[in-house]
Amino acid sequence: MNNFSFNCPTKFVFGRGTTDQTGAQLAALGHRHALVVYGQGSVVRTGTLGRVLASLDEAGVSYVELSGARPNPEIELVRKGVELARNEKVDVILGVGGGSTIDTAKAISLGVPYTGDTWDLFSRAAQPIAEGKPPVACVLTIPAAGSEASDSCVITNDEKCLKKGLSTDLNRPELAIMDPELTFTLPPYQTAAGVTDMCAHIMERYFSGADAVPVTDGIACSLLRTLIAEAPRALANPEDYDARANIMWVGMLAHNGIAGVGRNLVPTSRAGGWESHGLEHELSAHDPKIAHGAGLAVIFPAWMRYVWRENPERFLAFGRDVFDIEPVNPEEDGVDITAEQAVADAVEATIDALQEFFVSMGMPSTLGELGITEADIDALIQTLEQNKGAEFGEFKRLTMEDARNIYMSAL
Repeated sequence: MNNFSFNCPTKFVFGRGTTDQTGAQLAALGHRHALVVYGQGSVVRTGTLGRVLASLDEAGVSYVELSGARPNPEIELVRKGVELARNEKVDVILGVGGGSTIDTAKAISLGVPYTGDTWDLFSRAAQPIAEGKPPVACVLTIPAAGSEASDSCVITNDEKCLKKGLSTDLNRPELAIMDPELTFTLPPYQTAAGVTDMCAHIMERYFSGADAVPVTDGIACSLLRTLIAEAPRALANPEDYDARANIMWVGMLAHNGIAGVGRNLVPTSRAGGWESHGLEHELSAHDPKIAHGAGLAVIFPAWMRYVWRENPERFLAFGRDVFDIEPVNPEEDGVDITAEQAVADAVEATIDALQEFFVSMGMPSTLGELGITEADIDALIQTLEQNKGAEFGEFKRLTMEDARNIYMSAL
C-alpha cells in the first residue's frame, strides 16, 4: 500500500425528507445568504427547488438564484455566477441538482476570490486560493458524478472546444443533502448513465499503476457488485427506495477517494491515470449533448481491450471479484487450449460482461451510436493532446497514436 492523503470534510445528511432540512443545516453552519445554482428546469418541475427555497425561508437564510446549469457545464454561466456572488456578497454557494450543477457551484466558488478569469484556474494559468472563497453546499438530485463529496470539478469552454478538470480539496463541499426520493423521477437513460459514471470512477482507481491493495480493492469491487445488483432493480421499479438509496451512496463513495486509497503513485495525488475519462471528455466537449456516462460506456471497454496485456493479472482479479469469472485450467478441465489463451479468454469474457451490463441498461456500445464518426477523430486527438500532452496514463502510457487506435476500435 502506498502512502496517501485522504480528506473528506463533507457533512452528509442522508435519507427521506432531508431536502426540507437544507435551510436549517445551512443556518446551523452559520450561513445567512446563499447563491442557489440550479439547472434547466427539472428541479423546478418536480418541486425540489421550491422545497429547498421554502426551507431557506423558514431558516432565515436569504438567497439569490442562478439558473441554467447544463450537462457538461460551461464557463460562461460560471463567470456570470462569480459576478453575482461577489455583488451579492453571498456566504455559501448552494448547488441544487446533479454533478453538472454542483460543478458549476464549485467553479463559481473558486472564481470568487480570484481576480482574473475563472477559466485561468482550469487551464492551469493560475492556482485556486482559499482566502475569501465561499464554501459549497449541495442538494443532490442525480447520483452519478460524485461531485457531492469529490475534490474534482469539470468545466467546458465552448469557445475553445475544451473540457478541463480541476482537482483540489478546496472543491469538496461543506454539506451534502442526499435524499434518494428525489431520484424517483429520473429518466432511465439518466439513471443508467449515472451508474456507468460511478463504475468508471471506481475502475479508474482500480486500474491504476499500483500493486494490489486488498482492503481498497475489496471496497472497490463491493461497490461495483452493488451497482450491478441494484441498477436493474431501480430501472425496473423507479420508486424502489432501497435500490435508489444504495446507488446514491455508492455514487458518493465511488468518487470521494476512498475507493483508491493506497493505489495512488504520489501521496498527494488521486489514484489512477484516468485514461478513459480523458478520452471521453473529448467526446462530450466535441458534442455537449453526449452524456458523460454514455461516452464512458463506449470508451472504457475499448480502453480495456487495448491495454489489458500490460497486466493480465489485474484483469483476472477484476473478473474474479466482480463477475466470478475464472480462467479455465487446460489440464484439469480437459480443454485443448494453452494457458495463455485461457487467460485471454477470461479477460475478454470479463470485459464482455462489463459492456453487456452497460448495454443492458440502455447504454451505447459504439461511438457511432453517439454520432461520432471517423471524420471526427482528428479533432478529438487535437484537443486531447492540448489537455493531456503527448502521452498520458498510468496503467499503460498512451500516445496520441494509441488514443487514435482506441477511438477507431470503438467506432
